Amino acid sequence: MKRALIVAPSWIGDTIMAQPLFARLHAKYPGLQLDALAPRWVAPVLHRMAEIGEVIDSPFGHGQLSLKARWRLARQLAEGGYDAVYVLPNSLKSALTPFLAGIPQRIGFIGESRYGLINVRHRLDKAALPLMVERFAQLAEAPGAALPKPIAYPKIRSTAADQQKTLDELDLERPARIVAFCPGAEYGPAKRWPAAHFAALARKLAADGYAIWLFGSAKDHAVAEEISQLAPGLCHNLCGTTSLAQAVDLLALTDLVVCNDSGLMHVAAALDRPLVTLYGSSSPGFTPPLSDQADILSLNLDCSPCFKRECPLGHFDCLNKLSPEQVLAASLKRIAA
Repeated sequence: MKRALIVAPSWIGDTIMAQPLFARLHAKYPGLQLDALAPRWVAPVLHRMAEIGEVIDSPFGHGQLSLKARWRLARQLAEGGYDAVYVLPNSLKSALTPFLAGIPQRIGFIGESRYGLINVRHRLDKAALPLMVERFAQLAEAPGAALPKPIAYPKIRSTAADQQKTLDELDLERPARIVAFCPGAEYGPAKRWPAAHFAALARKLAADGYAIWLFGSAKDHAVAEEISQLAPGLCHNLCGTTSLAQAVDLLALTDLVVCNDSGLMHVAAALDRPLVTLYGSSSPGFTPPLSDQADILSLNLDCSPCFKRECPLGHFDCLNKLSPEQVLAASLKRIAA
């Protein structure tokens, strides 16, 4: 195989967890040209993977069919001369464009009745492959073959030059010591540690000489502003003011990252930053932070994980009762490790 295409997931964290697959494909096929078809909001992390060549824009939103546009994109992909495509999402729509492009080998898990679209078909054994990173890596093997383990942790790159460029672009001075908070979670409130708890943690860490930088999308700006107001003068709210690529570079500078179960959690893990992750309604059983420097905090209440966006019981105890003191103790231990 000389040229292959990845149809990337639509989530940042999922895309990062696919990186070990890309590394395995390069090991299996020396000299491979590996490109990716990805939504523009995911593309920045693919650009930070050494294994990926060109990143082709996938202009479709969640659930958008757009048959004419998919046909035009398929004609573009057909010109790439790809020998194979690895379709990571399990939807029918994600497999349609590679099929229309006539790519000979179309590799993926069976899903959404796409038997005719995928012709190298893997059947998912959830018990054998409990982690998402394992399921992606399985696609490098022949269907039915055992997955070689262990799987390397995902890695993305941020060079000193990248970091300085981002500091200059944002007119930021680099503090001596930095703790990053990622207070958002795209999935919903049941995955977000309370703003008041983040603020209490900020006050304690700032007293120890740490600058506090808050990261997230524009959607997270309001909750980050609430944290800033509860810890006056101690936090720099960067939510919505950085691109994803800039956030990668700034996170690479930090001494510690404290975050909810989110895409930025996986970014921090792939940058090998010391990391404390806070779990409420979700579980680390499928998509944990993949790093030797990550600690997972969860109260493991009887009602969690419920996997709901909002607390069905109305109390959010799984996160409300995870105290700032508990997170501070884990943070200081991780920094000192």
